[in-house]
Amino acid sequence: MADYLTIDPTQLSTAAFHQYLLGAVAPRPVAFASTVDAQGNVNLSPFSFFNAMGSNPPLLVFSPNRSVRDNVNKHTLENVKEVNEVVINMVNYAMAEQMSLASCAYPKGVNEFTKAGFTERASTLVRPPRVAESPAAFECKVEQVIETGTEGGAANLIICRVLLAHFDRKILNAEGKIDTQKVDLIARMDGDWYCRAHGEALFEIPKPNTQLGIGFDQLPPAVRTSPVLTGNHLGRLGNVQSLPSAEAVAAFREDPRLQEIHRRYKMDPEGRQYQLHQLAKNYLEAGEVETAWKVLLSDTF
Repeated sequence: MADYLTIDPTQLSTAAFHQYLLGAVAPRPVAFASTVDAQGNVNLSPFSFFNAMGSNPPLLVFSPNRSVRDNVNKHTLENVKEVNEVVINMVNYAMAEQMSLASCAYPKGVNEFTKAGFTERASTLVRPPRVAESPAAFECKVEQVIETGTEGGAANLIICRVLLAHFDRKILNAEGKIDTQKVDLIARMDGDWYCRAHGEALFEIPKPNTQLGIGFDQLPPAVRTSPVLTGNHLGRLGNVQSLPSAEAVAAFREDPRLQEIHRRYKMDPEGRQYQLHQLAKNYLEAGEVETAWKVLLSDTF
């Protein structure tokens, strides 16, 4: 069993619990928000307290929190109170270092597009410009600002309705949808750490369809307590709607790899089970769930 450190947030300083919060609630996508003040001065700043919160209407929410260090508000918050518009630009790996540069606490009125070397592109429906280098940008109207407190670390939730979205065609697939393998987004971790949604960091989990999976509780006891299969493997096995038939399993027992395991470990049930679970694991990791089930059930039927 895991050995947990249990913390009451009220018993730590805001700064101390802030570090635990950011370390555990991660990765967090980055809202690279461009705003303007009443005089038209442009501001560009990243925020990792951010996510999509609805589709109808399409809503994005981010929070420029009051500074934990000195309890000041961000220029972004001041700007959206003056001009209730914002462009949320997504950040990919190619922009990461420049994005970080834009997070510097420059004085009000300094244009971070210029400081960080980004290109302003005029928006269509709102006054703040888009970041031309961003793979995706959302022109938004600020619907509401919810201030949760006056002390350092307090959230200021900016609720944004998406009016128009722009997607670089280079990140789209042949069907015009966003290709996860191409968009190469980054996300915030704790401290100086980020992560990159790219390459081997990406993995797929088939979504449950309208039919119910059999569930973890319906797995055979020997499978559920397997020393080989992890919780992820068992979750994948439990997400099928039905098990292969006895006929299908019997037919699969003609597979040479399966026959070799049954022949070699005929008098060693524990060894046979271990080898079958290893083989099933390989099939699961290749996405062949039904075949994995046939392997596991071959010792039953």
